[in-house]
Amino acid sequence: MKQLDEILEEKEDYLQRYIFANRRIHSIFEETTQEDCPVNIHGAPVGEYFHQVSAFLLQIEELWNKKTSGELEHYSMEKLQALNTSLYHDITGKQYEESWANPSTAQKKLNNDFAPALCTLYTELRGMIVYAYENRPFFLAALAELFIEIYNILEQGDASAQEIKSAIYYYFLDYSEITVADSLHDSFDPNRKFAVDIICNCDLSDLRYLYRFGEYITENELETAKYLNTLSEQEIHDMAFTFTDGYRRGFSLYNIDLSKKKSVNIRYHLGFERMIREVIRQFEELGLSPCIYRASVSLARRSPRGKVGYYGASPNKQYDYDHRMDDALFFDKAYAEHRLQEQEKALESMKELCAEFAGPAVMETFGEIPFNPIEKEEALHYSKKQQKWKIEFQAANGMLLNEYIPGDQTSFSIISYPLPEIGENYREIFEKTICVNTLDQSKYLEIQTKLIDALDQGEFVTITGRNGNHTKLTVSLTPLTNPEEETKFENCLADVNIPLGEVFTSPRLNGTNGLLHVTKTFLNDLEYHDIELTFEDGIIKDYNCRNFDTPEENKKYIRDNILFQHETLPMGEFAIGTNTTAYALGKKYQISHLLPILITEKTGPHFAVGDTCFSHEEELLTRNPDGKKMIAKENDFSMLRHTDSKKAYFNCHTDITIPYDELGDICVHTKTGQSIPLIQNGRFVLPGTEALNEALETSI
Repeated sequence: MKQLDEILEEKEDYLQRYIFANRRIHSIFEETTQEDCPVNIHGAPVGEYFHQVSAFLLQIEELWNKKTSGELEHYSMEKLQALNTSLYHDITGKQYEESWANPSTAQKKLNNDFAPALCTLYTELRGMIVYAYENRPFFLAALAELFIEIYNILEQGDASAQEIKSAIYYYFLDYSEITVADSLHDSFDPNRKFAVDIICNCDLSDLRYLYRFGEYITENELETAKYLNTLSEQEIHDMAFTFTDGYRRGFSLYNIDLSKKKSVNIRYHLGFERMIREVIRQFEELGLSPCIYRASVSLARRSPRGKVGYYGASPNKQYDYDHRMDDALFFDKAYAEHRLQEQEKALESMKELCAEFAGPAVMETFGEIPFNPIEKEEALHYSKKQQKWKIEFQAANGMLLNEYIPGDQTSFSIISYPLPEIGENYREIFEKTICVNTLDQSKYLEIQTKLIDALDQGEFVTITGRNGNHTKLTVSLTPLTNPEEETKFENCLADVNIPLGEVFTSPRLNGTNGLLHVTKTFLNDLEYHDIELTFEDGIIKDYNCRNFDTPEENKKYIRDNILFQHETLPMGEFAIGTNTTAYALGKKYQISHLLPILITEKTGPHFAVGDTCFSHEEELLTRNPDGKKMIAKENDFSMLRHTDSKKAYFNCHTDITIPYDELGDICVHTKTGQSIPLIQNGRFVLPGTEALNEALETSI
């Protein structure tokens, strides 16, 4: 197999192909300007589609010329902002209602079977914006040629929708050798320096640097960068150190040798470059080089669970939501198997890079206006067969990645900060978030140890709601064989998962029953009203919410975005959040609904559906600070990794939190029939934990 670097370095060849393709696109633009446009399907305005999309592609050609010539380097801030606006204009605001990227609009205009394929094609072509900024002629040429191929098919006059789908299918299939390997090199190869060069070499006081990435830029990114420029070097150092030291502590906690690792993946929201530059420096002191890759713009890598990588603002969250399943256009078993084969070949060719990878360092943001999507029947959705194939593909892919990058040989760190969109108290909230991220670990260690000591005595725990919350759950716990040396709950301080403040376990599925209910919550950036999950022996038996008018719509919303196409999921985690300071922050500034799950999960008990917290790390020895060994790491599904690995993992983990103001009681029940109350009416009552109530009282 030709090495990926050889293929991608053949820039002159792809450059010539791209130049040649653009000549044809110019002619397509001219041809579709005419009234007697040669592309016409039963009177549908396909000519209009190709005219507008070819105009976009010519805009990309102009962008690429300006980028490669260096002209963009001399643009003023005003010209860069105007360019950025024009590139994303078609899918922002009201413009999206008339865009060919809108599935409803495409179907309305064409009113035929071609609409889904042409809508998907245009969405894929929009990824050429970032390929132009990165000067990647392979992707520019390949996509331009795909556009021409489909135009040529339709120009014949008797084409079928299946021919168009087939052309798109074979584009992704035939180029998967390159695209799969390219994606993996982005993830694990520190020599990919597009973003690192911008972060480390630009004058970050000149905010024009933000437009070098090619992402959509709004006031969130600009104002974040402005604010970070007001902070002292010491403040930036300390913010970065909280992040990188948590990462280092994770390796120490799990007894993994960090000295054998050479790379770290940093994921973040644009605007934080001043902090990220310092993060890079501190990681380099630990012997780790940064891999910073863009969140995917291609349907081949797009994740329905959100953006993975670095990213700017979303031009339109409804656009993102509409296209989260675009590969349903052609996804089949043969395609999945082929991609897995290419994935294995690529991983084998770069196994040294994989072995040197330490894990991700993720910086999340919060504060954006909540998004409640519109479900469009015209948007692509997986069929029953595709759901099955997709789940099997994700399971096999997860196992394959774990083979080359074992979960018990990597760690991670995750932290979160607000965006200016959170409101007029942004700077104050930012400062308070820093405080939440750096709470006194010794205080929480003592309190959480008391909670764990009580929980370790339990056979099961009961959880109830109040104030309109109907939760009534029984969570079964793994039994201990040696209570003096073992524990059922991990004591989570500020190491990998920042901020501190929870004790968590993998529940025993048998005996875990009842209703989990939250009146309003945000999961994976989506809003849920009155979400209800009913568990029977640890498995979701039924589910519902009240976002839409019909039960069918509500169930589909949960199945697509929480179950991720699985028929059901187990309860993978039960935890008690202890960070009442974070809860008070949300209440004081009325931003509880805007806090990310990273913080929200610490503001009450939470229950994850999907894999356990110890997915692929079950054999890794971990101990709490008191020396006790954590033994509750798996369940009936993860145990199948020894006998039927395809059924062991679900490749998803979604935390659902009951906030303190909706929480009734949490009580531990022992084998002898004793009841040990931990929380009553939303307040901590276990002796030694009452200090947590101080922040709760101030939040009233």
